[in-house]
Amino acid sequence: MEGMLRITAQTLTYHTARGPQFLDITDDVQRVVAQSGIAHGVVTVYSKHTTAAIKINEHEPLLLEDMERFVSELSPQERPYRHNNFLVRVVNMEEDECPNGHAHCQHLLLNTSEHIPLQDGVLQLGRWQRIFLVELDRARPREVVVQVMGC
Repeated sequence: MEGMLRITAQTLTYHTARGPQFLDITDDVQRVVAQSGIAHGVVTVYSKHTTAAIKINEHEPLLLEDMERFVSELSPQERPYRHNNFLVRVVNMEEDECPNGHAHCQHLLLNTSEHIPLQDGVLQLGRWQRIFLVELDRARPREVVVQVMGC
């Protein structure tokens, strides 16, 4: 029914190559929006991880290098982190646990999600804006939820 609020969501899966890495997922988000049939509303792009973020920025190769360096310098991997001390840490441990305190600290300054207005079925991104999955940890599988809400 026209005018009725509708909500749809899809989970996208990615395999990142390294951390930090800015992976442009804009085209995938646009495909989810097109499949939804929703013309007006809001799109939420959400990372299901505490060491991977979602950010909107410009996709320019030299800027991407700058941003990766900037994130690395915020919280360097080689700094000592209590989270990485597996002799004393006992909470939220997994078999293949790796030292990634730096990635958690970097994530503090980034977003878990972004919200983009949707008008006439078009994401209202600025001229140079793109949506990025930001890997902060290491090469690994990642899940991003794209939720489209509107009519």
